[in-house]
Amino acid sequence: MKVAPKPVRSFEDLECWKACRNLRRFVSEEVVPQLPKEERYRMGDQLLRAARSTTANIAEGYGRFHYLDNAKFCSNARGSCWEVLDHLITARDEELVPEELLVRGRQLVGHTVRLLNGYMNYLKRTEGAPADKHS
Repeated sequence: MKVAPKPVRSFEDLECWKACRNLRRFVSEEVVPQLPKEERYRMGDQLLRAARSTTANIAEGYGRFHYLDNAKFCSNARGSCWEVLDHLITARDEELVPEELLVRGRQLVGHTVRLLNGYMNYLKRTEGAPADKHS
């Protein structure tokens, strides 16, 4: 028996936003505290900005009410996911974080990007039908 998907009433209902939120929380709760004190401002700030941009872009795109605008902001969120991964690679290269955090970050970014790609494809296929219905 196929279960009908829950209706999307807010950007908070989007699986891609939830995945971005998990990535953001991973960065703020697990990665930044592992950074050496002198790097929490430099590397920590860059990581946090990129991670925060993921959810913020999805929310902003959702509020645009047009599928092309929404997809563009999702594309920005996807770029921010890759930016998070690049900062994690840099942090590992400079021995600022353990390998396990990079491995976990790669997994979270990969999962999040797949969900974003799926949502963007959905928007393009349906020309944003649900986006036109939210207020």
